[in-house]
Amino acid sequence: MTTPGEILRRYGIRPDKRRGQSFLTDSNTVRKIAQAAKAAPEDIVVEIGAGFGVLTRQIAGQAGRLIAVEIDARLVEILQKELAEFERVEIFQNDILKFDFSYISKQYKSRLKVVGNVPYNISSPVVFHLLAHRSAISEFTLMLQKEVVERLISPPGHKSYGVPSVLLQMHADVERLFDVSATCFYPRPKVESSVIHGTFRDQPLVELTDEAFFRRIVKAAFAQRRKMLFNNLKHAQILENMSGAEIQSALDESGIDGKRRGETLSLKEFALLSNILKSKAQPSGEFVNG
Repeated sequence: MTTPGEILRRYGIRPDKRRGQSFLTDSNTVRKIAQAAKAAPEDIVVEIGAGFGVLTRQIAGQAGRLIAVEIDARLVEILQKELAEFERVEIFQNDILKFDFSYISKQYKSRLKVVGNVPYNISSPVVFHLLAHRSAISEFTLMLQKEVVERLISPPGHKSYGVPSVLLQMHADVERLFDVSATCFYPRPKVESSVIHGTFRDQPLVELTDEAFFRRIVKAAFAQRRKMLFNNLKHAQILENMSGAEIQSALDESGIDGKRRGETLSLKEFALLSNILKSKAQPSGEFVNG
């Protein structure tokens, strides 16, 4: 397998530090990620940050169509040369955070599988972007910073449990597959990596009256982690028209002690609390979704 290091030397390209470029050079890890993606002939796969096409080559022979997204114009030119033999590969020069997964899904009349080595500086934004397009995506297999993966899979009560944990787990079944040493990259990053796999659900794990309202309640609950849940909710902008007594009433109805911290609430408790607060706080549609 031609490694990114060899291609770097061939084309005289240096990694762009501003974009956090760090290329996977370990062939075994590339194979493991490709296997985890489980691409099949009927699948439309979108690859995030195709780089020099090392992972692209592994998946191209498996998928029905592979759309390789790369923001760096220098690398796009190399990809076009290195992947010219693959008729089922399309190369898009695009910022993945602006990439319209829903459009591609409608174009091919199929939900997408997403795979990629995500730059550390955009790990969380990419996950939230996938969440926003989850109706167009069936599964994702991503290599992310290890600490980010720990937050995404963390259970209630764990120090890493927070907004990303709740929002992703409400809509996807996620698991960490394996860790990847920093020695597997060029240039070597200062952090470790992990590969995560997720399958988006057709419906949230727990029924939500208003998903946008739910997101804002979760964010409010974690606004100041050391504060009690009641105090965070009391100062939440989305609940500014509710009195402390009304918020307490919603907590009582939910069976949740307002002295608890947000990080102790389960997904079901967050959903129940959000639904009850929604019923009490918005009889006339005065809150804006978001």
